[in-house]
Amino acid sequence: MFGALAKKIFGSVNDRRLKSYAPRVQRINSLEAELAALSDDELRARTEAFRAELAAGKTLDDILEPAFATVREAAKRVLGQRHFDVQLIGGMVLHEGAIAEMKTGEGKTLVATLPTYLNALASKGVHNVTVNDYLARRDSEWMGRVYGFLGLNVGVIVHGLDDDERRAAYACDITYGTNNEFGFDYLRDNMKYEIAQMVQRGHAYAVVDEVDSILIDEARTPLIISGPLDDRSDLYNELDGLIPQLTKADYDLDEKQRTVSLTEAGNEHIEELLRQAGQLEEGSLYDAANATLVHHVNQALRAHTLFTRDKDYIVRNGEVVIIDEFTGRMMPGRRYSEGLHQALEAKEHVQVQPENQTLASITFQNYFRLYAKLSGMTGTAATEADELMDIYNLEVVEIPTNVPVKRLDEDDEVYRSVPEKFKAIAREIAEAQEKGQPVLVGTTSIEKSEYLAEFLKQNGLTQIDFGKPDVLAPLYAAARSGKASKHFAVLNARFHEQEAFIVAQAGVPGAITLATNMAGRGTDIQLGGNADMRIRQELEGIAEGDERDAKAAVIRAEVAELKQRALGAGGLYVLGTERHESRRIDNQLRGRAGRQGDPGRSKFFLSLQDDLMRIFGSERMDSMLQRLGLQEDEAIVHPWINKAIEKAQGKVEARNFDMRKNILKYDNVMNDQRKVVFEQRRDFMAAESVRETIDEMRRGTVDDVVADGIPPEAYPEQWDVAGLAENVQRQLNLDVPVGDWAKEEGIADEEIRERLRKAADGAYAARVETNSPEIMTYIEKQVLLQTLDHLWREHLVTLDHLRQVIGWRGYAQRDPLNEYKSEAFQLFDGLIGNLREQVTAQLMRVEVMFEPPAEQQLPPMIGHHLDPQTGFDEMAAAEQPSFASAGLGAMPEELATLQRPPAKDRDPSEPASWGKVGRNDPCPCGSGKKYKHCHGRLA
Repeated sequence: MFGALAKKIFGSVNDRRLKSYAPRVQRINSLEAELAALSDDELRARTEAFRAELAAGKTLDDILEPAFATVREAAKRVLGQRHFDVQLIGGMVLHEGAIAEMKTGEGKTLVATLPTYLNALASKGVHNVTVNDYLARRDSEWMGRVYGFLGLNVGVIVHGLDDDERRAAYACDITYGTNNEFGFDYLRDNMKYEIAQMVQRGHAYAVVDEVDSILIDEARTPLIISGPLDDRSDLYNELDGLIPQLTKADYDLDEKQRTVSLTEAGNEHIEELLRQAGQLEEGSLYDAANATLVHHVNQALRAHTLFTRDKDYIVRNGEVVIIDEFTGRMMPGRRYSEGLHQALEAKEHVQVQPENQTLASITFQNYFRLYAKLSGMTGTAATEADELMDIYNLEVVEIPTNVPVKRLDEDDEVYRSVPEKFKAIAREIAEAQEKGQPVLVGTTSIEKSEYLAEFLKQNGLTQIDFGKPDVLAPLYAAARSGKASKHFAVLNARFHEQEAFIVAQAGVPGAITLATNMAGRGTDIQLGGNADMRIRQELEGIAEGDERDAKAAVIRAEVAELKQRALGAGGLYVLGTERHESRRIDNQLRGRAGRQGDPGRSKFFLSLQDDLMRIFGSERMDSMLQRLGLQEDEAIVHPWINKAIEKAQGKVEARNFDMRKNILKYDNVMNDQRKVVFEQRRDFMAAESVRETIDEMRRGTVDDVVADGIPPEAYPEQWDVAGLAENVQRQLNLDVPVGDWAKEEGIADEEIRERLRKAADGAYAARVETNSPEIMTYIEKQVLLQTLDHLWREHLVTLDHLRQVIGWRGYAQRDPLNEYKSEAFQLFDGLIGNLREQVTAQLMRVEVMFEPPAEQQLPPMIGHHLDPQTGFDEMAAAEQPSFASAGLGAMPEELATLQRPPAKDRDPSEPASWGKVGRNDPCPCGSGKKYKHCHGRLA
């Protein structure tokens, strides 16, 4: 009560923070007339003046106001856009290392120019992180005009660049790119063998667009670079045939937690089936020797019980393609790890691809915490403010809109069954269409969008065929005539190629667009349609000139007229067919309507059979509604229902947060070790010589060898002299009379240790002299780095396996996390010991053979992680980008042949016969150009 009173008197924390920016905004505005009077050259010269002030000791905060005023003036001259006061506030929030929550259509892209320019003046590099290649390219060219006008250079990191191009982009003042590209470049940099080969130059400041999508939705899935292991398809297919023989009594399924486990009876049943199949030859299923078999049984069970075709994945062209749960988009090239994807392939009876071994990995949580200063923008972050603060120390500041929001958010309508709900949706769409109101229908999965599409077809509507030219002609014809359109468009993972075009025209009067989770498309829905995109599409073959200008003017006039009609019909109507688990996704969908002060409305239609309602106690509600006399096709509408649903969503969000936080706790253990290894690697590469490190390793190996053979406080008769002599030969390659030394009267372990050190040092010095000190300096560094990499990869696999089983320690009343930390530390300590031993053993035997120098090759690599906003994985395995973009030469032929048909089967005139072509491969059409510059050119 006191808190509410204080809030009324003093305002909320957010209100007080916004008020604190008012004086700075006034000072920036006061500079406008002065800067407007400057010439272009004088305005551009301010950049070097600012840098001189920073060099003289001023801070970025000291020059914020004149710098922001400079950017505003440059944007006015170059783009014809002037930053609003609320956009200046958004820029200050970003500069302070916080998250600016701004509604859809409020100009977040323009806001980012303010802190980006200011921080770029420090010459440490600013990273602008976007969710897909299209936006990275678009923003770098669009906003790059402002930066270029002010004398800064801009680079862009997109899929298909080689190392030289990436290095040049990172060297720029400002670098645009996707979260995937930045993360993979960091991992690949830490697999290079020379500092000069690395492309990134540090992590000073980042502005993350769609920050909630990148830092929350994708936080559960790490970036992984992996290499292929042996083929085990027979085992997957064998287990797939056994799982359907289990009954529901054989396992416990928890849909809410998305977990499944065998019961005691199920364990006995599967053991019997495995014995009959010859997979379990002896002992119990849970014997240590059968741990791998248990793992694959569990993955096969998960594939059959927790994953549904056309909801969690689809099968396309003989491949299992994952569907992103947040956006409903396909994720080509992305695969589930730990054998789960192979289990799904076996379930769907398509070719089972080999598993991959992790070579390097990092979560976005830990990657973005590398930045000295991090900030972000989004339309929806307030519901996740606690997580963003807890994990990233990022405060969320809600920025007011420039014009008040006029959108009407109506209460949900709740029906008893799904068919009743869809009938009501069809009626609502028909009513909106009759008055010419554009409708955006949001669904939560491909399956449901296609179900609704069939429903609309039965009600007399026609689905637009995107395989035909001029696909939206019927829509525009109906809009011009003022009649209700009988067509609708479906936007989901099956039609992602037309995504931007469909979204851009979803505001045409009478347009009906079915979309799978509309969140974060990167294209605004403009009432009346998008004139610029229509001009590009419809006037593509017409050259610049009077004819094109005249036709463009006609299109703009028509769009302006259609906009007025859409406004008169009430603006965009966002119709949700189901509540998502996260309120944030629902808010993103709602935010598509009412942009920049336009009118609009939103409403969700629910049923008690929806996943969220079904899992969270709809049975009691159903029986209650029946007792209250709710008839078929009747809905219950009440604010209390909305509050109850939001509480359920809050519980799910809290659970998902706990899951991500728990994952992070375990990943932090690996991250601490990763930072040590990567930092040590960098030190080795930067050093002119690692001879001192090699000498320490050799002496440490001598100490280990002596300690193994001569335990502390042991009597001479207890010494393992034979074992000591064997280890001296194996690890140090020394032929010395250890047995004779041990027989000497009164000799102690310290004396033997000293003799071995002298012998090892002498033998190595002779080897260095024989092979030449310069050559040995090079060899030492290469052996050290390669051995470290090999042991680190094995360590990652071991930690993965440890993490999968460590939870069982909880049954022994021991904290799994503490157990994991303890064992991970022991494993890391073992890694250091193995590194010392293996490096010493190799260098004590090295012989130099003079051959033509060969380029240092990394192992075959595949990148895994999707950009869920585009529906396309820039690092897809299909194109093997990690070879070309890491400068690793050609992909091994045995891998390449899995990805493309033989050359003899390719018809140059028929692209359908080409299969998957690498971006940097010659185009199969025979033009002589690279594929990315010919048929693979991105629009």
